[in-house]
Amino acid sequence: MQERQQNYLQEMGIQRWQLVHPERLQGVVHTPYALPSSCKLLFVSPVLPEGAQAVMFEKVLKSFHVSLEEACHIYPHSLDLVSHTDIEWFWFAGCPAPEAMAGKLLTSPLLSQIDGHPQHRRDLWRQICSYQAS
Repeated sequence: MQERQQNYLQEMGIQRWQLVHPERLQGVVHTPYALPSSCKLLFVSPVLPEGAQAVMFEKVLKSFHVSLEEACHIYPHSLDLVSHTDIEWFWFAGCPAPEAMAGKLLTSPLLSQIDGHPQHRRDLWRQICSYQAS
């Protein structure tokens, strides 16, 4: 990006931006980018966990021996842009999971809807336990 364009973004208070639909740009070829090799869990959600939800997220990860450093977050529209061949766990929170995902798959409402809702917590826990039993 040119320096002038970066200055405009800074003046508007935009620290970071992401192209949501690169396929709409003519002539742009988007190749999947690789996640870090340390990534064991791909958290797909329209909301990035922050504050109390981030604390809850970390507690859930610890329950099946995944550290926060081994988890990566992406937005649902970016799922097609990442190479996820070596990911062990996929967690879709607040968005539908695509069919035919390879790996251990968790689905839940948004983290903000799980916190304080015992039935959602139990449902998530049952999914986790189903993979640990096998």
